[in-house]
Amino acid sequence: MGIPGSGLAKGLAVTLRTMTRKSHTAQYPDAQPELPPRTRGVIGLFEENCTVCMLCARECPDWCIYIDSHKETVPPAAPGGRERSRNVLDRFAIDFALCMYCGICIEVCPFDALFWSPEFEYAEEDIRDLTHERDKLREWMWTVPAPPALDPRAEEPKEIAAARKAADKLAAAAAQAAEAAQAEAERGSGGTDASGTANGTASGTENGNGAAS
Repeated sequence: MGIPGSGLAKGLAVTLRTMTRKSHTAQYPDAQPELPPRTRGVIGLFEENCTVCMLCARECPDWCIYIDSHKETVPPAAPGGRERSRNVLDRFAIDFALCMYCGICIEVCPFDALFWSPEFEYAEEDIRDLTHERDKLREWMWTVPAPPALDPRAEEPKEIAAARKAADKLAAAAAQAAEAAQAEAERGSGGTDASGTANGTASGTENGNGAAS
């Protein structure tokens, strides 16, 4: 059996010890929190990359992504070609009242149109206002942090390597074409000079012979 009042004394001792320590409480919203770079706040939409494949909406466990689109006919790129049809995005909305922040939609997007943003200040007074349309999702896209730098010893991404190879090939072809054009121009100017010199020599010889006769 403990001494009566010992628990109260221990509690007061803890209080006295912590009273002299400096507080580390961040006074939000005056002091914004420092969030990790991979914080799951909201989802940003890069509309230009969206092809309306509907893969994100189909894979969403909560069915909180709403997409509407229509088809447009694209004229042929060259005369005599076939017309093509493409999907045009009309609506892209996410209901964050249902979203469970699993990130499946971002992972399955094959065209890099969805990204995590650390933005978390999107509270609303009405739960129906938590369905944000593509304009708001586009605004959040600009809060997406830049991807971390690659390890200096890491392999170059295949996309960058392919783009670099194609650029080098085009540069080499352009250099070869310029050299061929310069060589052709030099050959043309050299033939003219030789022809002019030959004609002049022949004419002078004939005139000399005529004078001698």
